[in-house]
Amino acid sequence: MPSGASSSSVVARAVEAIARWSARWVPNAFVIACLLTLVTFGMVLLVAGRSPIAAVGYWTKGFWELLEFTMQMALIVLTGYTVAVSPVAARSLAFIAGLARSNRGAVALMGLVSMTASWLHWGLGLIAGPIFLQFLIRKHPHVDYRLAVAAGYLGSTCTWHAGLSGSAPLLMATPKNFMEAQVGLIPVSMTTFSAFNLALAAVVVTVMTVALLRLYPRADRVRSTADVLDGRFTTAVADAPADSHANHVRPASGFSLALAIENRYALNLIMGVLGLSAWWSLYAEGGYRVSLNIFNFAFLFLALLLHPSPASFSDAASKGASYLHGIIIQFPFYAGMYGLIRYSGLAETIGRWFVAIASVHSFPLIIYWYSGILSYFIPSGGSKWAVEAPYVLSAAQTLGVPPAQAILAYAWGDMSTHFLQPFWAIPLLAIARVDFKDIIGYLAILFLVNAVVVSIAFALMPYLW
Repeated sequence: MPSGASSSSVVARAVEAIARWSARWVPNAFVIACLLTLVTFGMVLLVAGRSPIAAVGYWTKGFWELLEFTMQMALIVLTGYTVAVSPVAARSLAFIAGLARSNRGAVALMGLVSMTASWLHWGLGLIAGPIFLQFLIRKHPHVDYRLAVAAGYLGSTCTWHAGLSGSAPLLMATPKNFMEAQVGLIPVSMTTFSAFNLALAAVVVTVMTVALLRLYPRADRVRSTADVLDGRFTTAVADAPADSHANHVRPASGFSLALAIENRYALNLIMGVLGLSAWWSLYAEGGYRVSLNIFNFAFLFLALLLHPSPASFSDAASKGASYLHGIIIQFPFYAGMYGLIRYSGLAETIGRWFVAIASVHSFPLIIYWYSGILSYFIPSGGSKWAVEAPYVLSAAQTLGVPPAQAILAYAWGDMSTHFLQPFWAIPLLAIARVDFKDIIGYLAILFLVNAVVVSIAFALMPYLW
């Protein structure tokens, strides 16, 4: 057997083993949050040496402490969704889908769109990939469907936390965040817009796009939409309307002023212009600092401008809200863990562990891999940062590592293992009508490529900073 075929067989077996292990042993995200709460309680009792009554007090003290952050994260998803499903965005995606001249190029374009959209806005990328897939399949019906779907997930694995809506960098730049007293405000100019982060993002996007081109199977191994779905290609992809909200007009038996306002663009235009004007004033008053509130404010009113009527906007927001339950329910539990870790002194203890095994030069790489492994079990960048930040930043301060380096190492690590974790792929999988097992083979290979590139970057980070 040729060495190439042997290597492919080894990778395929490893991927299947990972898929079987995940299906058998990894529960849903809410169960994970509950189990981690119990583990954190145990660590407070055994490691920090606190009493059960004291531990309950720390938990309840932290449980509602991140409500503002929870709402900010929910708005990121919701505003991204409403922008992504607007008629303007849909027409733009349809045009871009026509730019690919071959099936191989179509897959590369799918990955590029997903990574770019996620860098611009986490919620936008979460939805733009699945929507773009619809247009891509119409233009290229014989493209390898598995690789196309996998490419649509790259934004959630390669770029979102390094981009404009990355939750950890934005939170640390937001006044009155829960870590400000410890490390102060860290502007995005030192994280998201640092030369290191921008260069790494550009390299990763380039490498992953080339990897997609190289991974495209031979003609006899291509599995098209019909092959993968066994003839069950549903209207969710094949016959979905190009502009799902373009002609959203509520029926009326006669003239109604209320319905006239709901179904015309005038109010959207007025409120959109007013909101974006106010946004610029707010941005200037804040010293031109980008924060979660500034970011959400801009995209909320941009979404209004991009929809043809209040009814269209409201309908999109209503559908987008269906993706928020995980954030709304789970974030308080992670806030409770934050309270346990912070108020019990456990943060200082874990911080000392990192100090013991790391140096100023190895710390970024260690945090990258630690955050990646933890992210496999806690697939939520914002809530997980509430758990990690107290001890990660404490250890960074002790070692003399700039906080911005720790934040970026966390951000890149947080999204790295999403390749192997289906939580953020749920919208894509639902629209594509495939199981995670159908695409994890390609994702596992892409994970290895990405991990090598980013690990090298963080090993060199202290010398390049």
